[in-house]
Amino acid sequence: MHGPGLSSRGGTDLGRILSIPDGAVAIDGERIVAVGRTADLRRDFAPRAELDAQGGLVIPGLVDAHTHPVFVSTREDEFELRTQGKSYLEIAAAGGGILSSVRGVRAASKEDLLERLLLRLERFVDLGTTTVEAKSGYGLSLEAETKSLEVLAAARTRGIVDLVPTFLGAHDVPEEYRGRGADYVDLLIREALPRVAAARLADYADVFTEGHTFDLDASRRLMECARGLGLGVRMHVDQLSDLGGASLAAQLGAQSADHLEFVSEAGIQALAMAGVIPVLCPLVPLYLRQEREAPARRMIQAGLAPAISTDFNPGSCPLQSLPEVMTWAALRYRMSAAECLTAATLNPACSLARGSEIGTLEADKRADLVIFSCSNLRRLVSEFGSSRARAVVVRGRVVRGAEQVRTRA
Repeated sequence: MHGPGLSSRGGTDLGRILSIPDGAVAIDGERIVAVGRTADLRRDFAPRAELDAQGGLVIPGLVDAHTHPVFVSTREDEFELRTQGKSYLEIAAAGGGILSSVRGVRAASKEDLLERLLLRLERFVDLGTTTVEAKSGYGLSLEAETKSLEVLAAARTRGIVDLVPTFLGAHDVPEEYRGRGADYVDLLIREALPRVAAARLADYADVFTEGHTFDLDASRRLMECARGLGLGVRMHVDQLSDLGGASLAAQLGAQSADHLEFVSEAGIQALAMAGVIPVLCPLVPLYLRQEREAPARRMIQAGLAPAISTDFNPGSCPLQSLPEVMTWAALRYRMSAAECLTAATLNPACSLARGSEIGTLEADKRADLVIFSCSNLRRLVSEFGSSRARAVVVRGRVVRGAEQVRTRA
């Protein structure tokens, strides 16, 4: 993508990208200084060292705008239950789902959680992701949610990827508050959100808006409180039912509205009018064995600027590969390879208020980029399951493929 970095792209502009055969990126420190033909950049800059793409594909570092990476164990037993016909809500009602992960996080030490998280962040880099929005949400108590966010803060200092922390205390109603959901909402508003904001542990707050978790009124109260405390607003909406969450996200001016499998036409129009970025998770319906998928093509036609995400989590989508998400978006949403690229780079960057820094390969932007061995973008998107990056650069530093750097005399 090339052009104004602050603007997400939707409609007919979603697939408008610039491809440079035999192209190169000139980097000085953490910044890109130029993008153009290899011969021109060698002449203009006399580089001290080169990372040779060897005929491969060079694209912006991928941006995953919806993940849940702070947890202990995966939930493959639930996968087996779904293959036998159990639904997401049935498993949750029996004590599985989110609440089973809560038990693990509450019992774990910060050191244990950090060790597990760092391994997952390394895996994101292996697959070409350089920026990750990371939610809490498997603690569901003041202590455990704070612990999760502190783990994210500790991981952020390691510089493996750029982490964007989100407080998701409103992921579900914890077991000790069953039947007293309003009291839990009061706790989040009275104590949890102010604590998180005061300690600057998160950039955003999120809520799972559904009939069995937090209804429209509760979601509005929570997100208005978050916004008043200076936190950005992200929302899980209309994933399992047409509750009207998309329209609420539009009214609140949310930075993103995520999932949207059951969004109505009115919800789509509201999001378009408000300029809210839909973050779509195309592998989740497959993994949950649900037939309903987000109407991505209709959103694009309405002028929306979709982002696509893994929704990486221990139960409903334990996947970290954005290239595989791009393949699935092409197959199920009928998105072109160029549209998939924009939805995995620039648009999610804009949903995280980082469009001026990352998401495109342009002068003055941060030098986050990835090299894949395939020769073109269409091949990357069409080759499902072969998405390991050959080299990755984060903030101008070669974090994968350093052995391929040649120093020039």
